[in-house]
Amino acid sequence: MDQSRKAELLQKDRKYVWHPFTQMKDYANQDHVLIEKAEGIFLYDADGNRYYDTVSSWWVNTHGHAHPRIKQAIIEQLEQMDHVMFSGLTHAQGIELAEKLVQITPEGLTKVFYSDNGSTAVEVALKMSFQYWQQVGKTQKTRFAYLDNGYHGDTLGAVSVGGVDLYHSLYKPLLFSAYRVAAPQLFQWPDASAAGEDACVAAALADVKQLFETSAHELAGIIVEPMIQAAGGMNIYPAAYLKGLRELCTEHAVHLIADEVAVGFGRTGRWFACNHADVSPDIICLSKALTAGVLPLAATLCTEEIYQAFYDDYDRFKTFFHGHSFTGNPVGAAVALASLQIFEEEQVMRHVSDASAHLSVQMERFREFEHVANIRALGMVAAFDLVADRETKQGFDEQDRAGYQIYLEGLEEGLILRPLGDTIYFWLPLATTTSDIDEITRRTMRVLQRKGM
Repeated sequence: MDQSRKAELLQKDRKYVWHPFTQMKDYANQDHVLIEKAEGIFLYDADGNRYYDTVSSWWVNTHGHAHPRIKQAIIEQLEQMDHVMFSGLTHAQGIELAEKLVQITPEGLTKVFYSDNGSTAVEVALKMSFQYWQQVGKTQKTRFAYLDNGYHGDTLGAVSVGGVDLYHSLYKPLLFSAYRVAAPQLFQWPDASAAGEDACVAAALADVKQLFETSAHELAGIIVEPMIQAAGGMNIYPAAYLKGLRELCTEHAVHLIADEVAVGFGRTGRWFACNHADVSPDIICLSKALTAGVLPLAATLCTEEIYQAFYDDYDRFKTFFHGHSFTGNPVGAAVALASLQIFEEEQVMRHVSDASAHLSVQMERFREFEHVANIRALGMVAAFDLVADRETKQGFDEQDRAGYQIYLEGLEEGLILRPLGDTIYFWLPLATTTSDIDEITRRTMRVLQRKGM
């Protein structure tokens, strides 16, 4: 890009744009990285520098940027139809995608409700669960439970069931009341053995059981990020917790709402994270990788039992009065269908199995660093924490902004390493090869070495 054009754009960026999850004062005297091109697993800035997109552009990119089949799906769909409303009208793309989603998601989910993004998928799930209980005569069941350290989006309903205080505490006066239960956070558990892992899961489930035994009569549902609490610091936990949670929800008639917005579509090494525990939720929320990370689209799937509580004569007023202007957008649906075809025809999950095993092995190399702790990996997701003292796991002072310093240094190595506090993580596109993983590992190690970690 011409340097004068670059300077002009960055000046306008500073003048007009408010970036998400960003303290804009950080950029008073420095620029955002101006990206001009994205291709494969790489981003290219206005100066021609290349960066590994190690966070999948905020956990969305699946098959690599600018995949030719995805681009072709957009072109073909735009030639036929751009957008039509999805109330009273329908179209082949939305119908066929719904069929595919029912076929590949955990057993028992039979109906698909489209929306726009992860937060709206969660909002749909909460309202759907709430209204279900009202319409089957369990009118006391109006409340929800969520896990400590959980994150489900930034709209007010989603924030009401969010457990990351850094993001949510300020907004408490605006939120509805919900129950918080303990999460199985292994790296805060004193015993790191297999027996300790079992004890950690048992303690977290005991907290849910205690809540259900006293309050199930007023609980509509509990929402969980299966296998990985992502925004809460990449907390990877055992499948046994999900299995136990499913059993408790069934026993106490509480909806299990699985927020697979981030972890669905192969990211954890299985089609859906719930598959690790072989459980089916009552409601599942999908977005991000649904369209290979290219266009905004979301889906909330529910069981036939839930759907039937809304199916009645109009004058009974059981309609689900919820919708979005871009519900079931044909272009987004066409892209999602193309992405699912890529999964099938290019044997993506077989590649993920090999690449994720290699990633787990490579992560062990970070054990040599004095200030690295809590190395973990699942599928194409891996993380470690930066700590001042590895033995005690004492963190760095917040003023040090250790994670942010790694991010800045990572840019010099051609890496996008956007941290979560002092948690450094990889959320790799499924197209990432083993040789890519080797190079990303080497570059990250050089960053840590230069920063004295």
